[in-house]
Amino acid sequence: MSNNPPAIKHALNVKREDDFAKWYQEVISAADLAEESGVRGCMVIKPWGYGIWERVQRLMDDRIKAAGIDNAYFPLFIPLANFEREADHVDGFAKEMAVVTHHRLIADGKGGLIPDPEAKLEEPLVVRPTSETIIGDAMARWVQSWRDLPLMLNQWANVVRWEMRTRMFLRTSEFLWQEGHTAHATRDEALEETHRALEMYRACLEEDLAMPVIAGEKPENERFPGADETWSVEAMMQDGKALQAGTSHYLGTSFAEAAGINYQDKDGEHQLAHTTSWGTSTRMIGGVVMTHGDDDGLRVPPRIAPHQVIILPMLRDKPEDEAVLAYCEEVRASLKGLTALGEPIRVLLDKSPGKAATKRWNWVKKGAPVIVEVGPRDMENGKVAVLRRDALWNLDNGKPAMAFTPRDEFASGVSQLLEDIQSGLFNEAAERRDANITRGLTDWHDVVNSFRKGGKYPGWVEVQWARPTGAELEAVVEKLKAEKLTFRNVPRDSEPADGTCIFSGKPAVERILVARAY
Repeated sequence: MSNNPPAIKHALNVKREDDFAKWYQEVISAADLAEESGVRGCMVIKPWGYGIWERVQRLMDDRIKAAGIDNAYFPLFIPLANFEREADHVDGFAKEMAVVTHHRLIADGKGGLIPDPEAKLEEPLVVRPTSETIIGDAMARWVQSWRDLPLMLNQWANVVRWEMRTRMFLRTSEFLWQEGHTAHATRDEALEETHRALEMYRACLEEDLAMPVIAGEKPENERFPGADETWSVEAMMQDGKALQAGTSHYLGTSFAEAAGINYQDKDGEHQLAHTTSWGTSTRMIGGVVMTHGDDDGLRVPPRIAPHQVIILPMLRDKPEDEAVLAYCEEVRASLKGLTALGEPIRVLLDKSPGKAATKRWNWVKKGAPVIVEVGPRDMENGKVAVLRRDALWNLDNGKPAMAFTPRDEFASGVSQLLEDIQSGLFNEAAERRDANITRGLTDWHDVVNSFRKGGKYPGWVEVQWARPTGAELEAVVEKLKAEKLTFRNVPRDSEPADGTCIFSGKPAVERILVARAY
């Protein structure tokens, strides 16, 4: 008899190891997260996908408000002149800007519509790619004295960046995000806020999305256009590529100078404010897919799952259906008032028509953390059949790993179960990341070989470098581009440099991560 485990028939058609890009697209479809909209580069976020975003938004907004930051809203349309004031900024976004030039359409005489030549705007309006310039205008009006500082704002909004190659959630022409903007009296205060926002992103991603990240400073060539410093949190996807999951920027005084954000200090002298901006977006949902998804679909960490426990009555159009539904209502009632991960447990009793097995696999593909099935026999025995999404299969027999548990025992243990799933997903991803970062390479050719010979998904490499600038840095970046590599960040908690620069042979000053990236 063979000792090989039984073959498992997974829910998806494409496996991660076979074609990660196709697998990613299939998960988005199978999990009912989003669909194409008919407008190039724009997507429809469906209720389950938007529910995940709402959870992320809620948890992060609580962190933002706890830091004393107020939400506001600023216009979608920004005068072109605002961008022209900050040359580096406009140069960084110029190729991605969508521009409104007319305010009216007229019939073209052929059954279509064209912009009315008489309705051309005196000044073109840019559809918001980011809001530093227009928020800077408001800050200039609102800040007059040192008493008005710090001014700390956040907005939840959509932005438009005209991407040439798009992929749902990861890179779309329109996406949702939050953007924080603050003004401070001193450089030290602004840098403190820059790092507070970075730490907020780290905590949110690791504690809420169960997505391990590395926080650190971006090199000069990867800075936000016009910024003095850019810091990021980088996550490793299952294909070994890096995803920039959030950024925080110290903007110095250049944006304040362009917008006129001055204040009168305690001595009556006029000073420029020091500003910051920081943001993250719906690309985090793409990160959740690529960090936690498996060959059966999505796995959603309980903290961001719209519904954490799904109760599925096994209805057969028979007289006992009514009793089964009543029993399921009792199961739901037994969970009411319970908490997990600091919040009330979110339970859905799915009464929708359809076969129980079909509905089960729909929820498996969506990634609901816990699926509870109840049939007549379960009801008679006072039990429920419990399926953990993070431990789906019984490897001994190749069947779903259903646990038949007394109803009261399930209710008493469900809080710990959800917490175990949350921590288990994080630990799994962290172990995978740490196992796929190569350290200790001292020659550029070894780095190249590491990526060329590392298989489909070679992971990251940490190298030591001398932090070159100008033309010397540009030459290094070209070497990276030739291998389709990028610098990610200089980890803030990495070991001090103790060798030579892998690019120049000069004494190294820090360690930096190199990877292929989304």
